Amino acid sequence: MATEFFLPDVGEGLAEAVIISWYVEVGGTVTMDEPLVEVETDKAVIDIPSPVGGTLLYQGAGSGDTLAIEALLAVVGEAGETWSPAASRAPSPPDSAAGEARPIVGSLEEATSVAASHRGGPEALPKVRRLADELGVELTTVVGTGAGGRITEADVRSAVVDTGPVRRRQMSPTRRTIADHLARSWREIPHVTTYGEVDAAPLLAARDAAGKPPLEALLIERIVPLLREFPVFNASISGTDIIEKLHYDIGFAVDTPEGLMVAVVRDADAMGVDALAAEVRRLATAARDRKATAEELRGQTFTISNIGAVGGRYGTPIVPYGTTAIVSIGRADARPVVRGEDIVIGREFPLSISYDHRVIDGGTGRAFMAALIDALAAP
Repeated sequence: MATEFFLPDVGEGLAEAVIISWYVEVGGTVTMDEPLVEVETDKAVIDIPSPVGGTLLYQGAGSGDTLAIEALLAVVGEAGETWSPAASRAPSPPDSAAGEARPIVGSLEEATSVAASHRGGPEALPKVRRLADELGVELTTVVGTGAGGRITEADVRSAVVDTGPVRRRQMSPTRRTIADHLARSWREIPHVTTYGEVDAAPLLAARDAAGKPPLEALLIERIVPLLREFPVFNASISGTDIIEKLHYDIGFAVDTPEGLMVAVVRDADAMGVDALAAEVRRLATAARDRKATAEELRGQTFTISNIGAVGGRYGTPIVPYGTTAIVSIGRADARPVVRGEDIVIGREFPLSISYDHRVIDGGTGRAFMAALIDALAAP
């Protein structure tokens, strides 16, 4: 009797997968647990083995086609047996009458074998690979005791070197979002970071004269004119186009109990220092109290990160996705500096600018840094 095999959930609640290629053509023979088809999800590329041995009678989709989870993937039967889609049976409930032929609905543990991202490496189920990652076990060093040499959970656990007690906790939704955004930026944006320093005295004196507003307010006031001069720093990429923003919505990093967030000052070019200071204070408080709206935490055209506020000096800030640059300013500690021909005790702000190298060349990056130093050093 023909066995119908429905596409299993090959990765944590996915809805569909793309067929990459079939290892066996219709009419060809396959043995139980032999790789039958290669599929791709948004998580990985997976080989799915045949649940039974026999002759492949039907392929549920061709290479490049998308198939929904629990849709008919394949039919395996006996040589010479006929089968047509009209004869297909939907998955039966668990309490079906004894002896009634039922299709097979795969599961991740029952049906998947080797992720193609590990092709050529040791054979292990995805859950075993996840366990190995969690425990710090390199699978290439493990001898599998499962069927066909497959590595089992027990094999992985027995290979663990005693590293002492650990504590495991789940990421909060906010931390997961932060992680996703940063990972996407790091994957897709070729980062370059350039460094500089500037005498802190003029900016600190200006801050004192203005009644000690947040440093971010003064930075925004002095950086916005530079973004007009260097519009590629206030831009984004869309396909093969560079979109230079003619508005100035400046983001600034806020350290909150839930992680680093970026609050956005809208139309910063239309504000003076007092208005900027009030808006920076309001947004920072809202972000820390978890009262900021979604619109107040996204859509910046350029970003400032005051890492000096948490004791940092130089950094390698990650460019927020959808922008082309970010500047960080570090802590201006007293230290020996050169002033003219003399070495004196002074304070300098360490500056780091990261930018998207697809649209900003090194020379332009250094030119922006020089302009920023001049702007911050101005009385």
